[in-house]
Amino acid sequence: MLPRDSIRGYLTNLSEAVSYPFETWRGTIGLVLVTVATYVLLILSTMPEFSLQMLGDGLHWFEYVVVSLTETVYRTDGWTGLGVIVLYALLSGVAVVNAVAQLRLVGLSSLTDLSAVVPGLLASGCASCGAGLLGFLGFAGGLAALPYDGALLRVGGLALLLFFLGRAGHPERCTFTTEATQ
Repeated sequence: MLPRDSIRGYLTNLSEAVSYPFETWRGTIGLVLVTVATYVLLILSTMPEFSLQMLGDGLHWFEYVVVSLTETVYRTDGWTGLGVIVLYALLSGVAVVNAVAQLRLVGLSSLTDLSAVVPGLLASGCASCGAGLLGFLGFAGGLAALPYDGALLRVGGLALLLFFLGRAGHPERCTFTTEATQ
């Protein structure tokens, strides 16, 4: 069992990490750009063959593909499936903005704190097939064999992102207490 102070500290760090991108215009714009890009990538990954065929014919199909696949996700999994994609895109935006700020402030020594981002991004999953970005890498068939069509993998990706954000906290503040501050 975790002590109450550690849970409270984790939730405080998580709250500070989520609110950090909104402190500056640059952070907010970065959050919006990464969130939209992640959403589009996740939506396109719901049906990789369809996306590649339509976009291979021309970029004038881009809007049609995104709207059509968003509707397909909604019709397949309802608001829950669409909500998972939106939540994942939003948390990815927050994580990327925080990681960039951490790299800018601390440098390459902070790369160990970024270890939870890569598995979370790869294990994101789409709402219709559970493959997500792994579908583009050729692992869609293996993920289809998972229970609940890969829904647990999507939840695991979200948990990794939440774990990363709660552990990292605000990029400009140190989360460790030293002996001098105790």
